Amino acid sequence: MPGYECRFYHRLLYSASQNRDHTMNAVFHINPLTDPRWPDFLERQPRASVFHTPEWLGPLHATYGYLPLAYTTSPPHVPLKNGWVFCEVRSWLTGRRLVSLPFSDHCDPLADDPAALEDIAHTLQEERQRKNWDYIEFRPQSPALGNISGFELRQRFYLHKLDLRPTLDQIFRKLSEDSIQRKIRRAERDGLGYEEGGPETLLDRFYMLLCRTRQRHGVPPQPRKWFTNLFSSFRNRAIIRLASKDGKPVGALLTIRFKNTLIYKYSCGEPEYFKHGTMQFLLWRAIQDAKARGMEELDFGRSDFGDDGLMLYKERWGAVRSETGYFQCYPLHPARHRFFGTLRSRLGMPSYVPQGVLAVAGRLLYRHFG
Repeated sequence: MPGYECRFYHRLLYSASQNRDHTMNAVFHINPLTDPRWPDFLERQPRASVFHTPEWLGPLHATYGYLPLAYTTSPPHVPLKNGWVFCEVRSWLTGRRLVSLPFSDHCDPLADDPAALEDIAHTLQEERQRKNWDYIEFRPQSPALGNISGFELRQRFYLHKLDLRPTLDQIFRKLSEDSIQRKIRRAERDGLGYEEGGPETLLDRFYMLLCRTRQRHGVPPQPRKWFTNLFSSFRNRAIIRLASKDGKPVGALLTIRFKNTLIYKYSCGEPEYFKHGTMQFLLWRAIQDAKARGMEELDFGRSDFGDDGLMLYKERWGAVRSETGYFQCYPLHPARHRFFGTLRSRLGMPSYVPQGVLAVAGRLLYRHFG
């Protein structure tokens, strides 16, 4: 109940304030799925991303059972001035933890006042002890945002973003001539078919290609329910783009629009058709559509540190690289934390495992690995 939560945090903060350099703000937590202030706050906050939105948090909850919650120093019934959103992951297999956010490329704490952010972080540490979370993790866009007491960098990643403000001709001229421009022209010359739309017409073919792609990589596909929930939540802001050759689906990607940013979230395709430029063709169509809508940025998402091939592909589109990472507080149970970390890193399976087995594994396992 909101009143109980407010009183509880006041007691926590009062007991801890003796060792602080400033009078601590009261900290409250809210449900970002139901609090009407949260969408309004995201509209005003320039660092808000698609991953902060109820449209993204809702499918995380509906598909995997994660509980979304946001911490703020703003009292009830006044506009939010800050917020740090998380999902609580409760797993008998991989432990209990607070993550900002599962299956999300990045998620900044949205607080312009460093003191307020430190107050929220202190409350999180108190909550970790009380609720016996194994650890707390957050995934900011910039390492500078990870400079919060009690957290340290555990994994490094890269983010890539493409500036869409130049004209289409200017963007095209900056593309790699051999691996991007030539492939786009090849796709047009070879007469690839193109469709775009939502789940009613394209989800079956998209998911079939995704399952085949994940099988080649030896990784279970995300549950189909995840995609149906995404489309139900985002509606026409989530679009599947599908390329075909002689009537056969050969490549697809899924993009989501938020504010002035297009998010390139999922892609899949048949490798024997890559010579026709399927993926370059689809992404160029996505860029053309984004420009027509007046969008200013294409978010290519996260790349693993050391995945040079993927990073090179993104940079051949003219995307600019920045470094980021996962920041964690010290685990309460170090041995269990190491075991669960090893378990999560070994989600991959041999590529000869049948698609049906991989699909079942995805439905059973993904909720434990957020």
